[in-house]
Amino acid sequence: MANPDILVIGGGIAGLSAAAALSKHGKVVVLEAEEQIGFHSSGRSATMLHYFLGDQLVRALTLASRRFIEDPPPGFTDVPLGQPMPVLIHARDDERAELDALESEIRQFAELERLDAAGVHELCPILRPDAVHGLADHQAIRLDAHALLQGNLRQLRANRGELVGSARVASIQANRSDWTVTTERGDQLTAPILINAAGSWADEVARMAGIQPLGLEPKRRTIITFDAPPDAALDRLPFAKTIPDELYFAPESGRLFASPMDEVPSDPCDAQPDEYEVALAAARMEERTTAKVTRIHSRWAGLRTFTPDRHPAVDFAVDGNGFFWLAGQGGYGLQTSPALASIVESLIVGTPWPLPDVEPGDLLAARFFRQPA
Repeated sequence: MANPDILVIGGGIAGLSAAAALSKHGKVVVLEAEEQIGFHSSGRSATMLHYFLGDQLVRALTLASRRFIEDPPPGFTDVPLGQPMPVLIHARDDERAELDALESEIRQFAELERLDAAGVHELCPILRPDAVHGLADHQAIRLDAHALLQGNLRQLRANRGELVGSARVASIQANRSDWTVTTERGDQLTAPILINAAGSWADEVARMAGIQPLGLEPKRRTIITFDAPPDAALDRLPFAKTIPDELYFAPESGRLFASPMDEVPSDPCDAQPDEYEVALAAARMEERTTAKVTRIHSRWAGLRTFTPDRHPAVDFAVDGNGFFWLAGQGGYGLQTSPALASIVESLIVGTPWPLPDVEPGDLLAARFFRQPA
C-alpha cells in the first residue's frame, strides 16, 4: 500500500466524513481498529437531526449540516440520508420555565410550534396527562447512520482513498516531517498529516504520538427496545424528550426505543448496557407515558465522548507538526458531520472557511492548554 498524503485514525462518522472531504485533494487512507465502520458510537446512536441538543455552537454546526443531509452531492448515496420525524419536547407545569428558556434559544435555528396540553397529546397520545406543555419541531430528521457512513466511504473510494479495517494502531512515531503508524498486524504507513478521529480512544492515540491529551471524557449511554401500547400508532409518534435530560423515546422497527439519557463515565471500550440503566429507562418510560415495559426485546450501549467544555476539538495540535485533532463530538457527531468535515477541509487544505456563524477559536484544541490571564 502506497503511503498517503493524509492518514486518518478512526472509521466512525467523524473520520470517514473528513476523509471523504479531503480525498478530493490528495491520497487519504483511513485506519479502523474494528472489522466494520461505525462499530462503537456512530452505529449505536439515536440518530436525529434536531436543535434541542447541545448549545448554540452545536446548533450552528447542525444547521450548517442540514443542506448536505437533505441534498447530498451526486454519487454520495442511492438512498435518502434521513426521513422526516417531528421532535417533541414535553414538560410538566413545574418545568415550564425551562421550556420557555429553551424555546428562546432555538427560535433562530428552527420553526417551532408551542403546544398546550391538547396539542402535546395529539402529537404524542401515549404521554401521561401531566405533560401539559410542549415544543415541536416538525422539520426534524431521523437520520440513517448506515447511509451516512456508507455514503462517505463511497465518496472516499471514488476519489481513490482507502479504508483499512482490523487495523488497530500499535505505535506512532513522530519523524521530522511526517508520522509513521504501525498497526498490530505490523503494517506501517507514513504521512505528513495524521488525523486523530479515534473517538473515545483519541487521547490514547495522542499519548502514543507524544501529544498532550485533551482530557476527553467517554460517557456511556443506554438504549432499550420494547413493545408499544397496543393502540399506539407508531407511524405517527414523534421523537419525544423530557425537558430535563431524563428520557427520550421514539418508534423503532415496530416497537419503541427509550434511553434514560445516562452519562456514565467509562474507559474507552466496547460499551455494554448496565442493568441499572436498563431498569432506569423502563422506569422513566412508565413514569412519563402509558407504556408498560413488560419485556425488553433488545438493549445496547454506546460511548459519547466529550471535551472538557463539550465543544469538539478540530485543529492542528500545538505540540506536534501535522497532528490534527478531530475529537469530542459528544452525542451529535452524525448530525454535525458534514459541517465538521468542511471545517477540517478548510483548516488542512485551505479552502474558504465554510461557516460564518462559527468562530474557529471555538474549536481549537489549544484552548485547553492556555494559561489563565
